[in-house]
Amino acid sequence: MRRIFLCCLVLLAADAPIAWAGGQMMPGGGGQMSGRPGMNQGMGPPGEEISSAPAADKPDAAAKKAYAAGVKALAKAKEYEEAADKAPNPDKKSRALEKVGDSYNKALDQFTEALRNKGDMVDAWNNIGYVHMRLGAYREAVDDYNHTLALKPDLLDAILHRGEAYLVVDRLDDAKGAYMDLFYHARPLADQLMAAMQAWLEKHRASANGMSAADIDSFGKWLQERGGMAKSTASNPQGAPNSQGTPSPH
Repeated sequence: MRRIFLCCLVLLAADAPIAWAGGQMMPGGGGQMSGRPGMNQGMGPPGEEISSAPAADKPDAAAKKAYAAGVKALAKAKEYEEAADKAPNPDKKSRALEKVGDSYNKALDQFTEALRNKGDMVDAWNNIGYVHMRLGAYREAVDDYNHTLALKPDLLDAILHRGEAYLVVDRLDDAKGAYMDLFYHARPLADQLMAAMQAWLEKHRASANGMSAADIDSFGKWLQERGGMAKSTASNPQGAPNSQGTPSPH
């Protein structure tokens, strides 16, 4: 009898969770163990409820937490950019610029995490578009602003920045559309985009960079016409009809 009793104890001990080589208890104890399929809970007194692992953050809370971290990293990037501009020598400027890149990438990771938890977070889409612009990923920025404006079509800053991204990737017709949208709804932003358009024209007249001469000249004529229209409506920021008639969008 004594030998039978001892054998039972050995068998019971072999079923204890800590005895499984390669197995690992989940946080909180009493959850599933990796390496031991089929074991759902540890042993406990009859009627006693086994505590489960701590619940993960709800998606909204996780999105807000990641977004806040992204905003903080974005602010740091802007601080480092200012420091780089004011750097007294090339070495300090280079170190500051490294920190700029690191901070923008941290912000990108955090905003991406926010969107992973809450895909319709407008501010996260808008900020991730801005970060992509600063990192030189203009096609990605266009996509980000497309998402932003699908959720909030009247976000004028997003229209402006997407227009700037359109320019960099030579989507001139789309950039024109962005300008006209801003012309009727936010003249200061339209003027800002016009300045970027003029810079694009000067750069491509100096070096075509794959654009045809005809396309560059056509864009230059369009800018000249819109510049004249802007001057004629300068007293009316909304671009309402004047003595020369209602401006045509194209």
